[in-house]
Formats: sequence, structure tokens, C-alpha cells
Amino acid sequence: MPFLGIDLGTSGVKTLLVDDDQRVLAEASSGLDVSRPQPLWSEQDPESWWAAAEASVTSIRATHAKELAAVRGIGLSGQMHGATLLDASDRVLRPAILWNDGRSAAQCAEIERRVPRSREISGNLAMPGFTAPKVLWVAENEPEVASRIARVLLPKDYLRLRLTGEHASEMSDAAGTLWLDVEKRAWSSELLAATGLTESAMPELFEGSAATGRLRTEVAQAWGLSRDVVVAGGGGDNAAGAIGVGVIDVGQAFLSLGTSGVYFVAGDRYAPNPARAVHAFCHCLPGRWHQMSVSLSAASCLTWVAGVTGAKDEAALLGEVEAADRDSRLLFLPYLSGERTPHNDPEAKGVFFGLTHETSRADLGRAVLEGVAFALADGQDALLATGTRIDQVTVIGGGARSRFWGRILSGALDRSLRYAAGGELGPAFGAARLGRLAVTGEAAAAVCRAPEAEYVAEPEPGLVARYAERRATYGLLYETLKESFAAL
Repeated sequence: MPFLGIDLGTSGVKTLLVDDDQRVLAEASSGLDVSRPQPLWSEQDPESWWAAAEASVTSIRATHAKELAAVRGIGLSGQMHGATLLDASDRVLRPAILWNDGRSAAQCAEIERRVPRSREISGNLAMPGFTAPKVLWVAENEPEVASRIARVLLPKDYLRLRLTGEHASEMSDAAGTLWLDVEKRAWSSELLAATGLTESAMPELFEGSAATGRLRTEVAQAWGLSRDVVVAGGGGDNAAGAIGVGVIDVGQAFLSLGTSGVYFVAGDRYAPNPARAVHAFCHCLPGRWHQMSVSLSAASCLTWVAGVTGAKDEAALLGEVEAADRDSRLLFLPYLSGERTPHNDPEAKGVFFGLTHETSRADLGRAVLEGVAFALADGQDALLATGTRIDQVTVIGGGARSRFWGRILSGALDRSLRYAAGGELGPAFGAARLGRLAVTGEAAAAVCRAPEAEYVAEPEPGLVARYAERRATYGLLYETLKESFAAL
């Protein structure tokens, strides 16, 4: 009995066909473009999401029609926070405003003014990335659009609407709207009212492993599927990614080294720390929550320094750094896009500190690897400050390919790091697992197993001591420059 996982990312839709033994039978992707009509704006046409999803499934059908026809469950994952605005006939009113759109900073402050308890209810600071301030921006700047809003959906939930005809979402994605009472796992009428909405505009809430509907007849026929296929609640991209690598129980965590760096910890309680820009969200399984620290620039810093220093590519620069393996005591603040956890400082900038005539390209590269590691360690401190337990950390993402960086990270974090086989499959694999759970009703622990470790990076006592000392200077450097960043 195969299952489909469909992940709606910012740059494309990825679909996996997975069998009973959790082997990937086929995968396909279809690209997406982002529109930036003004500075700080980031938008996409929801119709392009549906076209990309159809293209990816059609590609799989071309080579695996028989297996696709046997699919019984579909799970959805996707980019979080996007505001997809629909009228009473489910027509899209304007391009969706995405997670990385920064136009609504003033509306964030206004929401927190209108609802002084907003951080207590939502577990999070109001940030432009969230959905609620985007809708308030529309109300204030596009009143003719706002007057016609009948429904607000998140990106993956727009795909669900097209698949099933149902207005539905699930807890992990809904927690990123700033409208959810995250502890109660229910919409907050108080936060909705702050943006001029009521619960009638919201999708019905489900757990990620629950069935939310079945395929519409025309979709089933077009895709070569049965009408009885169940569509699961699914999850936001990071929560679904956690399902894919088995991060579901207390103390389990993953570290994602992509463009940004995400430190995700599963738990069984609501444990917010908005003062230090920790995200407290629902997980996509019943009775579970998670926390996240986010460093806005991680592997992207390595890409940047490779480019500006003329290295062939990131892998070549990593090779130079590892071959030199020398400590120049150079420090790097990796805030090329500002920073979220723990500073919540969009004005923060990248800095090299300690340059000399002897500084080499390899020194710059190593400082970048260490600076990102220190930023993630700052995030770990913010997570631990709430009493969060972190036992096992799995490393995924593009940066996970470097064992040398793993050595640096384990020293900065002072903990063992598991490098997982299959970690590159990402949220689509977790979504397929959720699709399976919605059909079979199996225990999550039986399906959402951690992959085998290909490698474990153990902290070296010498590096741990050196990095503990270096981080103190690193932290002081940010505090010293903070006001200067704002002045720039």
C-alpha cells in the first residue's frame, strides 16, 4: 500500500511515492518562482502551487502508474505562514504573501498593542513572517481586498482545498499564524479579532496524522488515483521534516543546516520563550509540541564567503579549511540577514573580527563555520533556558555533508550529533508517513522511526573548552556593535 508525500516549498513542489517498507519508489519536483514587486515583498500565485503539484504527480505517474494507482493516503507539508486569501467562492483574491515577506513590521507592533497577552497566547513574538500581521497589512493598505476575505488558508492547505474541497489545517502549521492558542490547540478569538477576523474565516483544525478528507472525483481521475484516497492533516515544513527523521518524543531534536539553521526539539508540553525569540509551536502529532531556535543564515554564509573569496565552490573551500585546520582566533558574526534567535534583531550585520595580514581564505572559511556554530549554540541556550531536555540531535540539510563542520558544531554545542542516512528526503518523506498514519491508525512510534546514523560527531574536550572561551568574546562583540548596526 503506497503513500504520497507532497511538500510545497518556496522554490518548488517535491513529491515522494513511498511503499509499505518506507522505501522511496519515485520522486519528482516542479519549480516555483517568487515575485518581489517591491522591496521587502515576497509573493506567489497559489495557482502556480497547484500547477507544480500536478506536474510532479504527473511525472511520477509516467513511470510508476501502477504503484501510484495503489496509493491510499496522501500527506501534505509546506512552507509556513503564507497568507492565502479567498473570497466566498474560494477564489484567490491576491497573490499569497509569503513567510519571508517583511512589509508588516508596523502591524506586528499593532497586534501586540491590541492584545497585550499575545505572546502568552501564541507563544511567540509577533514577527512579519507570521500570517496575522500580513492580513492586518492588507486590511490597512488594500481595504477593497480585505472586505472580500471569506477564508484565510496556509499554502499547503490551499493544495488540500484543491484536492478535497475541504477548508482544513493542522496544528503545527496553524501555530505559525499568530492566531492559535498554542497550549489549547485552538483558534484564539482574541487574536483573530485583533486583525478583524472571526473563527468563521479559519479552516477546521485537525491533528497532522488525522484524515481531513478524500480526493475529489476529478482529481482522482486526473492523477490516476482511487476516489477513496485519504488526505492527512500533514505538517508545516519543519514539523514534517521532524516526522521524517523520527523526532517525535521528548528530548529528540534535529539540527537543519540549510540556507538558515533550525534547531528543533520535540516535547510533550507547551514551553514558550518569546523573550529570546524561541518559537513554541504544536507538533503535528497529538499531545506533542516543539520548540525551534532559528538562525537566519547558516549554510548560506559558507556560500557567500566562497563566492567573495573566489573559491571554486563551498566544497572546495571546506577542503581548504580542513587541510589547513589552524586556529587563527578570527571571529565571524553570521548575521548576513539579521538574526532571529536569540536576538530578534533584523538590523544585525555580518562581521569579521581579528583580521591581520596573515589571514587566509581558509581562515575566513573556518571563522564562518565557527560563527554559525556559535549562533546555533546561542539558540541552544535559549531552548535550554525553558527547561527543555535535549538528548539526541540528528543533523540534516545540505551542511550535514561536511564531517569537518560536524566536529566544529559538536564542540560548540558540547554534545554528540547524529548524521542520518536519508536525512535529505526532507518534509515530503514525513508527509508520506503522516498520510500512512491517517489511513492505518498505527502508533506513530512504529512508523516514525529514526534513520540509521551514518556518522556520529563526538565533542572533543579541547575544542569544547576553546569554544566556550571564544563564545564569550563572540557574544560581547554582538552586544558592543548592536547599536551601531541599528545606526547603519
